[in-house]
Amino acid sequence: MKHSGPSMHSKTMHSPDQQPASRVLPGTLYMLILQTLSRKGPLHGYGIAKAIQARSDDVLRVEEGSLYPALQRMAVKGWLEGEWQTSDGGRRARYYRLKPKGEEQLAREVAEFERVVRATRRVLQPA
Repeated sequence: MKHSGPSMHSKTMHSPDQQPASRVLPGTLYMLILQTLSRKGPLHGYGIAKAIQARSDDVLRVEEGSLYPALQRMAVKGWLEGEWQTSDGGRRARYYRLKPKGEEQLAREVAEFERVVRATRRVLQPA
């Protein structure tokens, strides 16, 4: 990836038989946010974090300290648009939706991620 965006990890405790939440590769937070909005449509920050957590079977957890600055940077880049609305719980929340530039960036992010994963697999394969 061309950016070194924030990482995601969990600070929660796990039972001995449970796998802890994993750190994701640097730079994947943008891709995960873009993919989540592409799949789910407009969401507020907490909804994005919960959707990523649920889709990853509780392996990936986004911290607020990483998520909200990333959303702001993505909006400045023109990938997202935020609009204040009232959430289901009756609170004001900023809902983010993908802009066309965000869809284009998602395609670039996924292609680069898949390229890096293929290269990593080649390195890990037995000789």
